[in-house]
Amino acid sequence: MANQFSSSVDFGLRLSRRIYYGQGSAPVPAMSRSPEEYLPTAPMCYAVISDPDTVDNPDIRSYQPYVHGKCDPPALIPLQLLGVTMEVDCSLDTAFVTVNARWRVHCVLGSSTCDCRLAIPMGEQGSLLGVEVDNFGRSYHTELISRNDENDKEKVAKAKDGYFLKSQIYIIDIPQFSGGSIFSIKIKWSQEILFNEGQFSLNIPFSFPSYVNPIGIKSPKKERILLKVNSGAAREVSCNTSSHPLKVLMRQAGKLSLSYEAEVQAWSSIDFSLSYIVSLTDIVGGVLLQSPFLRDFDEREIFCLYLYPGKSQDRKVFRKNVVFIVDISGSMKGSPLESTKNALIASLSHLNAQDTFNIIAFNGEFYSFSGLMEPATVEKLLSATKWVEATFIANGGTNILNPLTQAMKLFQNSTASDSIPLIFLVTDGTVENERQICNFVKSCPTNGQPVRTPRLCTLGIGLYCNHYFLQMLAQLGRGHYDAAYDLDSISFRMQRLFRTASSVIVSDITLGGLGLDSVELFPPYIPDLSLESPLMISGRCNGTFPESVKVTGTLADMTKFEVDLEVQREKDIQLTNVIFQS
Repeated sequence: MANQFSSSVDFGLRLSRRIYYGQGSAPVPAMSRSPEEYLPTAPMCYAVISDPDTVDNPDIRSYQPYVHGKCDPPALIPLQLLGVTMEVDCSLDTAFVTVNARWRVHCVLGSSTCDCRLAIPMGEQGSLLGVEVDNFGRSYHTELISRNDENDKEKVAKAKDGYFLKSQIYIIDIPQFSGGSIFSIKIKWSQEILFNEGQFSLNIPFSFPSYVNPIGIKSPKKERILLKVNSGAAREVSCNTSSHPLKVLMRQAGKLSLSYEAEVQAWSSIDFSLSYIVSLTDIVGGVLLQSPFLRDFDEREIFCLYLYPGKSQDRKVFRKNVVFIVDISGSMKGSPLESTKNALIASLSHLNAQDTFNIIAFNGEFYSFSGLMEPATVEKLLSATKWVEATFIANGGTNILNPLTQAMKLFQNSTASDSIPLIFLVTDGTVENERQICNFVKSCPTNGQPVRTPRLCTLGIGLYCNHYFLQMLAQLGRGHYDAAYDLDSISFRMQRLFRTASSVIVSDITLGGLGLDSVELFPPYIPDLSLESPLMISGRCNGTFPESVKVTGTLADMTKFEVDLEVQREKDIQLTNVIFQS
């Protein structure tokens, strides 16, 4: 699908060379690119051309020779971008992005019309929140509909204009635009803010290709970016690096506002990136509380508890007992299995001598590297690498429950209380017994010691994997979930997931002193605090919320962790957005 899209853009750019822009204006230059380079790297709008004879300048008819035939599939001609503004609201660990852009249908006769195709590339864990189109009296907007609602069944049947082109690139078609018309599009999405070694990092697709710059239009081009950061913590926020020259508008404890505005010759050709630091030397947190908004069907109060791990380099992390469960079914053949194998071997190299490990490969059956947990010595790691090379041969079906049961058994004989049992499940498939597997994970015995309860981390590969099931499994297992929709991201995603889950500094976290009539937590089982990831716990509650919340846990040196988090009413962050995007 992505290759077809790129081919259609390539064809559209060649077709657009027919357009005459007036004396002294150069035509669109010929392009020589690989198909991947035609995929959008910023919000883009294209004219959908089925009849090539309609392609011309809507202002100056050039009387091109008639073109016989139709475009099948339709050609995609990138429209001219007349103006763009981006607003970014960074709330805790989530960025909410709003892009306003004006486009012109410069490539279709004034007497003709065409549909337009909007492509929206989103950043890390992006989620589309809405699209609004204003075209001189006609407007369109997206809305969330339920498949179970009788009143929305007709809307569901018609909702075929939107789809994912490739992982984080969403496509939506908008009907009937006249040649020469100018219209505005407002796009909203959310994405994750990455955290590493005390630094927050944000990257937003904002690299526009040269062919969206207007030809023959002399008016100045204004580019504007407005950024707000609200870390929640009453600590100084400082900008570290940025892709665009930003000016500080406001700086307060925990908050920062920045802006960039310029008249440009060409639109931004680089993604917008920003890294910032919240001044923390130790574990810091708080609780944000908010009443539900007016039309919220749930009348309970909303809260969000956060813990930042700080930047202490000498903080001790828990030892690890790790079992890797890797899918070697037939669908993993080729690049998926090779990338997974390389990422597994790289993860093994990061184990310490005091850690233990095992590997289970599975398809319809399962195959164990060893019958017990092995110390991560140089000899054992070398032996495991050879075993992986010999055993990871893709064939057969997918049975997750049996290898998962075997992994749980490996931990039963472990008596070390200063280590974290970790299970890493990597698969690209789906199974029919998801409920049975989830119930099994929930029923696993803890021996009265939550620290020794196995943490389950899951990585889903590809578009056809049951990602919802894997995400639920990770929540039940107090672990982390990630997805590698693109095959070339498997190694990065798996190693990042391993770093996050294997750098636990506080485990067995509980909340005390709430005294509420009722409370619902998300996730329902509180995960550990890692050096590589802030901890976010949200929920709904009935009753009078206390002025502070006591958080307790166990540190890696087996001493007790305890902190009282202040509760404050939050006005600047809409917590419902943060909760639903987490």
